[in-house]
Amino acid sequence: MTTPGALRLLVTRSLRQHALSTAITAGSVALAAGLVMAVFAIKSQTYTAFTGGANGFDAVLGARGSQLQLVLNTVFHLETSPGNIPWSMYVAMTQDDGVELAVPYALGDNYEGFRIAGTTRELFERFPGAQGVRVTAGGRLFADGTREALVGSVVAQRTGLRVGQTFHPGHGLAESDNDHDDEFTVVGVLEATNSPMDRVVWIPIDGVYRMSGHVLRGTGRNFRAEPGQPIPDEHREVSAVLLKLKDPQAGIFLDQAINRQGTRATFAWPIGRSMADLFEKIGWVNRILELVAYLVVVVAAGTILASLYNTMNERRREFAILRSLGARRSTVFAAIVLESTAIAGLGAIAGYLVHAAILSLAFVIVRAQTGVVLDVLTVDPVLWWTPLGMLAVGALAGIIPAVKAYRTDVATHLVPSS
Repeated sequence: MTTPGALRLLVTRSLRQHALSTAITAGSVALAAGLVMAVFAIKSQTYTAFTGGANGFDAVLGARGSQLQLVLNTVFHLETSPGNIPWSMYVAMTQDDGVELAVPYALGDNYEGFRIAGTTRELFERFPGAQGVRVTAGGRLFADGTREALVGSVVAQRTGLRVGQTFHPGHGLAESDNDHDDEFTVVGVLEATNSPMDRVVWIPIDGVYRMSGHVLRGTGRNFRAEPGQPIPDEHREVSAVLLKLKDPQAGIFLDQAINRQGTRATFAWPIGRSMADLFEKIGWVNRILELVAYLVVVVAAGTILASLYNTMNERRREFAILRSLGARRSTVFAAIVLESTAIAGLGAIAGYLVHAAILSLAFVIVRAQTGVVLDVLTVDPVLWWTPLGMLAVGALAGIIPAVKAYRTDVATHLVPSS
């Protein structure tokens, strides 16, 4: 009765005999394991996605204020603009020896809740990201100085905009019934980039300047663009400038010149550092989620213990018979510990399904709200250490019931009950 085969038979028979309680207990373990894996995987992936600089740019130049607000507004399209800077600052960046690429942004309007960004063709023709930005078949890039538009893949999916269709931009960043009179024509749909770019409607920056109701204040005085008339550069202004630097030394120089010695603008560099600061500030949220996950693990361990302990009374006669047939106390002890470990193992395996379900839901929510895409198939270290941890928890939870079985008195429990 001390062979591995005999122990396996004992454990298998017990699991089948108590199938309902086993399934319920394994289910609680699955929820615990899946929650732990999901919490740590989402934490790791969101941090990497938001701080990894996947947008391809190194820095953002914008109005004086918070670097974090500037990055969230320009790169992730999640915040309001801190203000505008003169066009001359954009021109200065294009002529700076340390800048490889400078792309202007003019923000402030929306279409059905999706932000409209005025920019130049350079953003798409010289995009520094590894994947690049491409237009789907049948479309093309907009022409500067026209009322043409490109739409991100998510915008196209949600709004139904297609090449050849027209739309009217709305005032402000939130969806409303107050639309501009200007009509823009969609000339292209961007292929998915799995970034916030997918959630933006892109138009020529000149289209923003000439939109009805817009006023330019580059000189400090209100200026309205007249149809057919050129707009002097001194009146132009931009919400921000995205920058690709030639080397880190250029970032150090611009940070010193703009942030430390200047008073007119903010230079957010590197972009990942600003986002890392945000994660540091909200780190307490992650710690609370981790604590909740660990508490669920404790509850799962208690469920295993209670499930096995509550069956001890009805199984004492079974253990007494096994002892009378030659089974050692250590065999009975090992059988109970293995049974609790097996329940934890079954739950840990099912936990992968819970993890996949939670991560898939997070994938949908994060992409819908930010455009950032989480990779459901990423193999995180938490996917192997959590099941191992659950096996250890299961083994520990089985010790108390195992001790009770170990102490079963053979003579007392072999006496037939009347």
